[in-house]
Amino acid sequence: EAVGLYNLGQTCCLNSLLQVFLMNIHFTRILRRITVPSSPAQKRSNVPYQMLLLLEEMQGGKCKAVCPADLAYCLSKHRVKLFVQYDAAQLFLTLWNLLNKQMKKPELVEELSDLYTIFIQEHLACQKCSFEIKSSSTMLTLPLPVLDANSQRLKTLEECLQCFFHPEELTGQNKCFCQQCGRKTPFLQSTKLVRLPQTLTLHLKRFCFERSSHSHKLGHSLPFPQELDFREVLTENQCQADDSERAAWQYELFAVVAHSGSTSCGHYCAYIRSLTECKWFCFNDSHVCQVSWDDVKCTYGRSNLNWRETAYLLFYMKKHPQ
Repeated sequence: EAVGLYNLGQTCCLNSLLQVFLMNIHFTRILRRITVPSSPAQKRSNVPYQMLLLLEEMQGGKCKAVCPADLAYCLSKHRVKLFVQYDAAQLFLTLWNLLNKQMKKPELVEELSDLYTIFIQEHLACQKCSFEIKSSSTMLTLPLPVLDANSQRLKTLEECLQCFFHPEELTGQNKCFCQQCGRKTPFLQSTKLVRLPQTLTLHLKRFCFERSSHSHKLGHSLPFPQELDFREVLTENQCQADDSERAAWQYELFAVVAHSGSTSCGHYCAYIRSLTECKWFCFNDSHVCQVSWDDVKCTYGRSNLNWRETAYLLFYMKKHPQ
């Protein structure tokens, strides 16, 4: 049975992300195999161990909600401040880095990487000659724009993905030095997808920061599908993977972390599809209830109500893992 988490004071963001982690059975299989720290002090400061204790408390008790105070105290030892508002994408990265750092078994670190890490290859190609620079890197989330290059609203998640992987011409002041030409020339910058993880995290960049340092939320409608096939979204030129790898790029929506309110005063909750019951639940701190797909679709957003609940992080699960 789904169990809630009590809000300790502005911990709705943390609670939502913890629910997404702990409702993912692929993650909890890794978590259950960690090395238990030996001393009481090490146990109190070990994030994977404290998450495991919280999971066991949630699964073993009969309470409708449990208190994540020990885990919150553990996080505070690693400079994760309590009682402050967080950006869910930033906190997700912080939690993952702590988990990755404190899992001692190399095989678990590798499994955690396979579960969440996105592999990409960045290309810089001179437009005057054949000179090209390639560099490989990893990402935990794909930060997807919700506006195009002309600041026009993108209408679907697929358009956001196409915009992210669309090549960009570097001209004018953005020209790069070409070693082969011996001068600054126009370059074409592109990102190509190499490998996708079991659990894919998409970050909708709803928060817009202007030059005046003022920020506002982009709340316009942006539908996202229950099923997502990257082979239908991206062209072959935007992929740097073989056929067997691309064959596994079929995903099903697992969770949505939604934000309501403004950039300065907001609230997070999580909509998660139980992998065992195949039912959707809304985790709103200590309150948990079963919801329908129509309820989840309410997080698409609305143009005239920017303060309303809008999807911010989307978690997709591979349908046919290799």
